[in-house]
Amino acid sequence: MCKGLAALPHSCLERAKEIKIKLGILLQKPDSAVDLVIPYNEKPEKPAKTQKPFLDEALQWRDCLDKLLQNNYGLANFKSFLKSEFSEENLEFWLACEDYKKIKSPAKMAEKAKKIYEEFIQTEAPKEVNIDHFTKDITMKNLVEPSLSSFDVAQKRIYALMEKDSLPRFVRSEFYQELIK
Repeated sequence: MCKGLAALPHSCLERAKEIKIKLGILLQKPDSAVDLVIPYNEKPEKPAKTQKPFLDEALQWRDCLDKLLQNNYGLANFKSFLKSEFSEENLEFWLACEDYKKIKSPAKMAEKAKKIYEEFIQTEAPKEVNIDHFTKDITMKNLVEPSLSSFDVAQKRIYALMEKDSLPRFVRSEFYQELIK
């Protein structure tokens, strides 16, 4: 070690490591405090154990997001792919909307609507989805009196975004390529 560097409180290498750790934390969208620490060599999450689809079914996913989302194995692979790209918020929002549509109780509906709004719609939300101001305004107005269709416009926009952007990237990914081998 150089004599001049020994007197410094932090070496350049130590400082670089600190900066790398801080940047890594800022770039993550943690679901909980446990998610704040991700090992460097972590492999992509394996999809849930479900029946692997036949080749012809998996090939249909290239052109039909609906078929992909309706298949548990396909959905798990798609979700794993999006997580590997740190872009799973659109799918999570879409799934939350699907769950929301199953609610019968007005009180539970209002509670769930507020949660979805705070998690995905409001500005600076932890998993904010990329929707235009017009769609955001319509959704906010719909939430004054929550109904089963409160999130329909936003959900359709996010579906279209996944169909145009996420699905083609997924089809080119090794997640999908492994399925059709």
